[in-house]
Formats: sequence, C-alpha cells, structure tokens
Amino acid sequence: MKVNIESSWKRALKGYFSTPNFANLTDFVRSEYQDPKKTIYPQPRDLFNAFNQTPFDQVSVVILGQDPYHNPGQAHGLCFSVRGGVTPPPSLKNVYKEIAADIGIQKDTANGDLTDWASQGVLLLNAVLSVEKNKPASHAGRGWEDFTDKVIKKLSDEKEHLVFMLWGNYAKKKGEVIDRSKHLVLEAAHPSPFSANNGFLGCRHFSKANAYLKEHGKEQIDW
Repeated sequence: MKVNIESSWKRALKGYFSTPNFANLTDFVRSEYQDPKKTIYPQPRDLFNAFNQTPFDQVSVVILGQDPYHNPGQAHGLCFSVRGGVTPPPSLKNVYKEIAADIGIQKDTANGDLTDWASQGVLLLNAVLSVEKNKPASHAGRGWEDFTDKVIKKLSDEKEHLVFMLWGNYAKKKGEVIDRSKHLVLEAAHPSPFSANNGFLGCRHFSKANAYLKEHGKEQIDW
C-alpha cells in the first residue's frame, strides 16, 4: 500500500513506515480492499484524510475517535465527520448540541462535514482507520492501533500546548501516552446517545480548548 500522506507527516513518521509492524498492517489493509466479497470504508483515497487535511506542523487540537463509520456513504477519513449531504449520526448531533450549549454556536444539524475544523488544525483521528461495511471494529487489532499510538506519541513528544479531547473510555486509555505536563488533556464520556448524559453534555471542552489556545498564543478554533 502506497502511503499517500501529507509531506510533514511523512517526515514525522518516516521511521515507522519502514517497520515490520507497518508492513504487516499494509499487507492486511491492501488485501481487504482487494477482496471482491468485501466493501471497505473509507475509500482508499480517504484513508489518510485526517493527516492530509491537517499537516503535522499545523496541529493544535486532537479529537480521538475509535473506528470509521461502517454504513454506506458515511466515512471519509475524519473521525465523527460525514460528507455533506449525509445525515449526521447521533454522536455528532450530540457534539453539535454541546457546542451550542458551551459557546452558543448553532451548527447546521443537516451538515456533518467537519473538514473546516481539520483545515484549522483539528486532527480528527480515529484509532483504527478502516472498517468493513456493516461490521464495526472489524479492523481492530490488526495494527492500526499501534500506528495511531505512534502518531499520538509523536505529537506529544515533539509539540507543545496541544489540546487533546478524549471522549469515552477507549479514547482515555489511548491517551495514556500523552505528556500532560505540556499539553491540555480534556476527558469526558463519549457523545454517543448511550453515554452523552454521563458527562459529555456539559463538559465545555470547546470553550476550554479555545481558552487554552489563546493563553498560549495560538489561534482559537472557529467551531
């Protein structure tokens, strides 16, 4: 699998791309895309969309998801995001609800495309970057987690004053590699309808993120 990834990420991760772990991962993902009996999301061109939309040099916020949406037309390589014209899933609707309550911005609930966030420096990173149609977590445990652990560690080690938003226990565990002495780590329940009322709604992560960025002389995000 050719790694079609933005140049600053290619530099940051070049050591990892030559490892046996990544070779095994690419072999698996390539075989899944080539299997005529399977449909894999996102489209191959969108596999590294989060990295291509948000260069390593421009990351200021990281939102961590689990794996891509597994229904047709949804996944396009940015966690929680769907392309324009696709109905926002329930978790994203709760994200929009929290933004409205926190900072008073009323999002268009018919539009779930978060590319504008990505272009402002919000890395919308799933822990697993591919999935089989209608089979959630079908590509978990095949090497993506190791890759995205390296991504998070690289950001933590080489940058300062990033904001990490970790929603749900899976994301919180994934964030254990983050150096909290030099970054802001915001944790809450997952925005899923099953858990949003257990601490996601009311978490005020969006205003907290912007306050931290402003304090450290960084551009705030237009949520």
